[in-house]
Amino acid sequence: MRLSPRAAGLLAAVVTVAVWTGFVISARASARYTLTPFDIAFLRFVGAGLVLLPWGFWLLRRHGLRGSLGVSPLPLGLTAGVGLTAGLLYSLGAYSAFFLAPAAHGAVLMPGSLPLWTTLLAAFFLGDRITPLRAAGLALIVAGDLMVGGPSLLQAFSGDGGRVWIGDLLFMGAAFSWGCYTMLVRRHRLDAVHATIAVVAFMAVTYVPAYALLALTGTVASGLAAAPWLEIVTQMVLQGLLSVVVSGISFTLMVQYWGPVRSTMVTASVPVLSALGAVALLGEPLYWNLLAGLALATTGIVLGVLSSRASPAPVAAAPQEALR
Repeated sequence: MRLSPRAAGLLAAVVTVAVWTGFVISARASARYTLTPFDIAFLRFVGAGLVLLPWGFWLLRRHGLRGSLGVSPLPLGLTAGVGLTAGLLYSLGAYSAFFLAPAAHGAVLMPGSLPLWTTLLAAFFLGDRITPLRAAGLALIVAGDLMVGGPSLLQAFSGDGGRVWIGDLLFMGAAFSWGCYTMLVRRHRLDAVHATIAVVAFMAVTYVPAYALLALTGTVASGLAAAPWLEIVTQMVLQGLLSVVVSGISFTLMVQYWGPVRSTMVTASVPVLSALGAVALLGEPLYWNLLAGLALATTGIVLGVLSSRASPAPVAAAPQEALR
């Protein structure tokens, strides 16, 4: 049974919110175990590659597509673009941030600031208009981000800030990188599966072999040799199969059906669910400034959703169109 565009968009949103919430909680929990952030990024794309690289090879051979790297359905330039933004920069920034700052910070600063970056990038590169209601929502998002990350920055300036503020900045940088990816998806009308395979293909020929060599030679500190197999397999499933394969495709489907701004606005429940999940499952404290920032950012996202309802949803591109 084929779903209508609206039903497919709603289903993609539900799946994306669920996986993103689990990503925030599980990534923060990873800091308590053996693996480093770079190890987790390595396992993320090894796990995803086990599924997507054969899929990409099959697509190229079966449909006669002209791709790149032997498995990517996209041209080399686009493969590098989506690989750098949704692959290398996003994963390294996000995982490193979770080792420095609480999950509640990531819950607000990543999905919370994503609509801000996406709106600004869409206005600059795609000519999207920022309505007054959307501007008000963005102002609330900025206020919420400052409420969460501001105290860490102020403590850093006083010389007693630890490293939390670095994690906060990395969260913001990861969100910006993912916002750039949404622009590439929208501008080139990329097919969901093709774009996700391209991300993994790029990482499979760049980061994965390079990091494996550095870890084997002891050039970089790695916990891969010391980590139990259960931890390694768990990371490959959670961060690879679910966070890359499942949510990568579902998020790209959202962008196709709803557009980049509305897609990122739809994730309004992720900060709330992630912050509460970190309190319940990880025992992290939820201070007043985090609650206030969470409320401001979530309200801003909701306003952005309301401001986008009047905009027509873009039609998804056919797989062949994505390669032109």
